[in-house]
Amino acid sequence: MSMITATAWVPRGHAAAFPTKYVFDEDEYSRISKLAKLELDDAKEDLESARQAMSRIGGDDEAGGVKLDQPGASPEDDEAQSGAEDDDDDDLEEYDMENYDDEPVIEDDEEDADEAGPNDSIFGNIKGLAYYTDNKDDPYITLPEEGGEPDEEEREELQILATDNLILSARIEDEVAHLETYVYEDEADNLYVHHDVMLPAIPLCVEWVNARPNRSGQTGNFAAVGTMDPDIELWDLDIVDGMYPTAVLGQSSQTAAEVPSDLIAKKKKKKKSKKANDSYHVDSILALAANRHSSNLLASASADKTIKLWDLNTCTAAQSYSHHTDKVCALSWHPTQSSVLLSGSYDRTIVAADMRAPNSAVPRWGVESDVEQVRCDPHNDQHFYVSTENGILHCFDARQLPPSPEKSKALWTLQAHEGSLSCFSINPVVPGFIATGSTDRTVKLWNIVESAPSMVVSRDLGVGKVFSAHFAPDEAVAFRLAVAGSKGAVQVWDTSTNRAVREAFAGKVKMPVLDGEVKERLVGLPADDEEAEEEAEAEAAAEGNGEVGGWESMDED
Repeated sequence: MSMITATAWVPRGHAAAFPTKYVFDEDEYSRISKLAKLELDDAKEDLESARQAMSRIGGDDEAGGVKLDQPGASPEDDEAQSGAEDDDDDDLEEYDMENYDDEPVIEDDEEDADEAGPNDSIFGNIKGLAYYTDNKDDPYITLPEEGGEPDEEEREELQILATDNLILSARIEDEVAHLETYVYEDEADNLYVHHDVMLPAIPLCVEWVNARPNRSGQTGNFAAVGTMDPDIELWDLDIVDGMYPTAVLGQSSQTAAEVPSDLIAKKKKKKKSKKANDSYHVDSILALAANRHSSNLLASASADKTIKLWDLNTCTAAQSYSHHTDKVCALSWHPTQSSVLLSGSYDRTIVAADMRAPNSAVPRWGVESDVEQVRCDPHNDQHFYVSTENGILHCFDARQLPPSPEKSKALWTLQAHEGSLSCFSINPVVPGFIATGSTDRTVKLWNIVESAPSMVVSRDLGVGKVFSAHFAPDEAVAFRLAVAGSKGAVQVWDTSTNRAVREAFAGKVKMPVLDGEVKERLVGLPADDEEAEEEAEAEAAAEGNGEVGGWESMDED
């Protein structure tokens, strides 16, 4: 199984030209050892709790055996077990495990030395091993270098140009979760994986962050990842092959700089609370939104029904909000009013709240089914859009407040897809240009003309059920749409090469000049032939008249 649940663009110019390799020095080793010890202690405590629970369920008869102090245990059983223990002791005596750590006693007995061969013990010939101070001098483990400098070549391979975009991808493959960083070279029509890191749980959302955690006023290039776990991980995109995130936002918050000594000193790690509170989330992270006006602010929405506002200068929750009665699954900051945050929930309401007044009443709108995504219009700060599970796209005017959510009236509604409208994106440069993606496997482009949407083109881009669709943030590549979904593939569609798009928006913006015959550009990662064949067989089976019938029809072909 391979699936991409979320993607995000990194604007040009923010990535380091030469990302650095992860350095595993003594300080990092010490930090990771402490973190690993915490996880190990927690696992031991969980195991002990499970044993105690099994003991309560099954009594003293663990693993189905007969315990000696149980009623009904015969003397023969006692004698047999005692004999087995004696045999084990005899076997261990041969190795003298009690004195294992003692220094060996070497007797200066030439006669014994002559009788014993050099390889009579497992380490008998250890003195014959050569030790090389520099691995380059060891012909057995180091390949000779032939021309050039490998370090410089590797550095060039990692280079990111000022004209490159990064695309973040939250991928699940064979039950292993990754955060992959792609480099998109627009002029070369090239998309490739630059580096990736492993994640602790299934990723649900990813957001680019332009602030360095725990460093007030310093900018950076980071990815915030929300998963099925209640913590938010912050990964430095300018470090390749990292093992641990730079910072974690949540109950188990740890930074790269230090693990608190008082936490290490605890003999038992406290169990994570499942009760919602003001300091951290206690359930899955469903949405993230970075504030582009105040780069140190990151909003998060959770299945615990709360919204948290994080201060990245301290990596703590500055405020918590409980405006919804069900899971909060969508967030969007207002384009001009930096303190206003739009949120959508499974309670079928949308709230526009001022983060500076957490206890004040908030305007609320309602929709007919579960909210999938919300977005403020960057070209009209009074309008916002909402997509829902039943495939409808709504456009609301924030100035028209309904008397109650049930009586909300949208400027217009559009049945955009037959399946769930899982994602949509508003073009940052072209007014009225909207892309929608759905679990019906299609991506549709819309033109908003006179407060009414008109479909421009519909495509199946081969990514399966569409879970993510985002226009590029930079003006030079604003027509590029990154799409990903259930097949684990990312496709970047240059929508400006579509004739219908060029005709629809020629009057709104200056279209890119294309030379010669225009062919639609679609840039993606090279597909693995074996995986592609398996996916094709699975789809054919699903579309047949049952599993057996589907396979039979393929065999006939």
